[in-house]
Amino acid sequence: MLKRVFVAPDPGRMRLRSATRAVVGIGLAVAVCGLTGHSLVAAITGGLAALLALFTVTDPTVRGQAVTTALLPAVGLPVFALAAELHAHPLARDLAFLAIVGAGVYARRWGPRGHSLGVFAFMAFFITQFLHTVPGQLPELYAAVLLSVLTAAAVRFGAWCYERRLPPPPLVSAPAPGRGLRRATTRQAVQAMTGAAFALAIGQLLSQERWYWAVGATWWIFVNTTSRGETLVRGFRRVLGTVIGIVCGVAVAIPLHGAPVPSAVLIALCVFGIFYTAAVSYTWMMLAVTVMASLLYGLLGVLNTDLLALRLFETGVGLAGSALAVLLVLPVTTHTTTDSWVRHALHSVRASAAAAAARLAGEDADPTPHITELEHTLARVRLSLAPLVHPLNPRRARKARARQILGYLDDCAREARNLALVAADAEASHDQRLAAACERVEAAVAALVATPATEVAAARPPAVEHKAAAAEHPALAHLHELERVLVSLGRPLEAAPGSPLVDA
Repeated sequence: MLKRVFVAPDPGRMRLRSATRAVVGIGLAVAVCGLTGHSLVAAITGGLAALLALFTVTDPTVRGQAVTTALLPAVGLPVFALAAELHAHPLARDLAFLAIVGAGVYARRWGPRGHSLGVFAFMAFFITQFLHTVPGQLPELYAAVLLSVLTAAAVRFGAWCYERRLPPPPLVSAPAPGRGLRRATTRQAVQAMTGAAFALAIGQLLSQERWYWAVGATWWIFVNTTSRGETLVRGFRRVLGTVIGIVCGVAVAIPLHGAPVPSAVLIALCVFGIFYTAAVSYTWMMLAVTVMASLLYGLLGVLNTDLLALRLFETGVGLAGSALAVLLVLPVTTHTTTDSWVRHALHSVRASAAAAAARLAGEDADPTPHITELEHTLARVRLSLAPLVHPLNPRRARKARARQILGYLDDCAREARNLALVAADAEASHDQRLAAACERVEAAVAALVATPATEVAAARPPAVEHKAAAAEHPALAHLHELERVLVSLGRPLEAAPGSPLVDA
């Protein structure tokens, strides 16, 4: 698990840049709050607001990110006020919290901006429970949040806006047909509210003061998942990361006794860890979150082993709530999402091969955008298939099949990248056989998404002709290898009209 974090690819050192910028932005936000005379509670609130502004805003363009960041206070400040005003009215507070959970998940239907605003609204309510905010603290809290978001924005869009020098990532989204309860985001909103209601009720039986940890665990397990399998795997990883984080908290945070300077240094390291590991390991991210929470409780003077044990129990309750919800309430199966993502990846393969062949033929075509889209889609395929390839999955046949699919799709991406590199060579000459090879690739993709795999294999041209031609032209070599991989992919996919590509 440790190796996965530190040897994972980091093209352009984007994860390193993001994590370093987060430490700078959040550190400056807290410093500004301190210099303007805010209390420790207000400074912590501001720091968490800055963290959310840097972590959750993921619009594909810099302009879109700036607009979403500007909208965060407009959504968050009213929620802060609502939570503070309802602090003395438990029943109304609980109902409002569940409503915000449902609205926050439902907002995902409006893409990255809806997701960001939904997360910020939920966390605004959560933070008021975490810090026991009362109405009299609202003016100071508002000022701290506005200052912190503004400071984080100045770092992100002014002093350190490396995204301006990069092309915007493709907006990759799987089809989401249906209305009402047939829409995935609607079903997940109902699931999240159901799971959160269970977590809230059981969490309050465990603790009348820290019950919100159970609701928070349920919420964050649902974030960025689209099927019951993804949700269950994410829940397992959250519990694992929390357990390891609590052990680290006992070893590190408790001995500090809330000492400001070392606690601040370790919190900065935790922030770096959250941003650096988020894209590659949810377990490690949760470890960093748990240690950071322990250090914050230490600064507030309430940290002890009983509190950390309670956090573990509340996390377990949150996992139970999310698991029951996704299994029993309007379940979204793994194949429902995986099928769309695999098909999306295959269409990206076909588009990149066609663009590369067109460029070799002298046309003004560029396969690079299709390659980038393919890489982003493969990341979603891996996330969707994670439940099937998980070590604890007892169904060995499905696990092996899912691994085959991932392996063949990775091979497709590799050959597509190599083909694009050959096409970028100005000296590469046009060959009439390129068009025929590209047509066979397109036919193989069409067969995978529309016809039985046996027909794909039967339609394949003789391999001897491929080898002879490939020896004369590198582009042909990559096209033929791509075709071979697509034909091989047909066996584990077992595609048929109207049936899911992955039966899970």
